[in-house]
Amino acid sequence: MSSSKEWARIAATAASDKKATDIIAIDVAELLVVTDYFVICTGNTDIQVRAIAEEVEDRLREEAGIKPIGREGVNEGKWILLDFADFVVHIFQPEERGFYRLETLWGDAPRLELPAEVGGASASPAADSDS
Repeated sequence: MSSSKEWARIAATAASDKKATDIIAIDVAELLVVTDYFVICTGNTDIQVRAIAEEVEDRLREEAGIKPIGREGVNEGKWILLDFADFVVHIFQPEERGFYRLETLWGDAPRLELPAEVGGASASPAADSDS
């Protein structure tokens, strides 16, 4: 059985495969009623941000059989949001990530431990004690 936690990890791995940096996953389930996880990462250019988004979508469709219910920011490529209902993927360029600072805004939320191969991942083992 797949879960939003597994899907968030797939998204983080897909982002890493396209050289995204500063990849984190935040468990917001206790703080929000609309989603369980935010996956946040950075791409350096609009082309890279779009490539990361495309890889995340492709991988989740192939491995989990899911597609986003919403996509925002694809044309601009500064901040792409992929809404999969149970988790949301935010792909930022550095300036936008620094401006919105989602990981600071949700700083009290536990971090999801990500696979070791995910580059730039931050993790808090206590946040993922049930896996």
